Amino acid sequence: MSDKTIHNITVNTEQSSQRLDKWLSYLDFIPSRSRAAELIDRGLVTVSGVRLKASQKISAGMIVQIEIPAAEPVGLSAWDAPLAILFEDSDLIVVNKPAGLVVHPAAGHAQDTLVNILLHHTKDLAMGFNEMRPGIVHRLDRDTSGILVVAKNDLAHLSLARQFKDKTTHRIYWALVHHRPSGRDGTIKTLLARHPSDRKRFASHETKGKVAITHYKTIQSNHDYSWLQLKLETGRTHQIRVHLSEKGLPILGDPIYGARVKDKKLNFVTRMALHACELGFVHPRTKQELLFKAEWPDELAQMARAAHVV
Repeated sequence: MSDKTIHNITVNTEQSSQRLDKWLSYLDFIPSRSRAAELIDRGLVTVSGVRLKASQKISAGMIVQIEIPAAEPVGLSAWDAPLAILFEDSDLIVVNKPAGLVVHPAAGHAQDTLVNILLHHTKDLAMGFNEMRPGIVHRLDRDTSGILVVAKNDLAHLSLARQFKDKTTHRIYWALVHHRPSGRDGTIKTLLARHPSDRKRFASHETKGKVAITHYKTIQSNHDYSWLQLKLETGRTHQIRVHLSEKGLPILGDPIYGARVKDKKLNFVTRMALHACELGFVHPRTKQELLFKAEWPDELAQMARAAHVV
């Protein structure tokens, strides 16, 4: 196991009076506020050996010691399964994930995830802070297909995580939905948080939650169905699914937020009709702007034809 890394950072005058977790999240080697909170909770952020709290206000001249623990995969096995690679170099891998594949190990899916396939494909995956999610920078729901980028080293992981956090990545999704929007395009902006009575669901709230912004445009529609293009400004869990469902446009085949498919010509639907069709970002090392595209998988193309929106 590699050695831990220790950083000693002096707070400057401009940074004084900020919350500790917020200040940490802007350091180059800490990609997000959640990662900052994780380090704080584990007692790895101290001043003169004293553990700090996330809500503590920092002051000018304070020397904060931050310990970044070494991480290695724990209990993960490689899985020899197909992997659709769109691009690969020494820093990252871009894949086209099929529907039904979980991105990283979780309850009920310990050894049959994208991470397990990646471990069979390569030994070079960035660990970040989580031993169970090597290389993972962002996620797609199990039933969502499409493009996902994976980091091979810490430089790539930090750079990509920062781009997702700063909302500079380009992310386009396609969805087949029931009904059609009242206007050809628009923006949905709400606060998203856990559903008050169902912990597996999310919902919009008036006063609590994280800001979620989805831009939509109608590509094709009829009275019963629509093919929508969704552009994400934020990337909250279940964001597109909740926003469309609450707008009266549930995604076909969505087992949680969708409506029952009663149309006999669509009785073959077995998956959610949501696909991450475009992903763009700046390469962490070369600084080249990269853009990847993936057309409908065959089963969604079949659904679109049956719904008469192509």
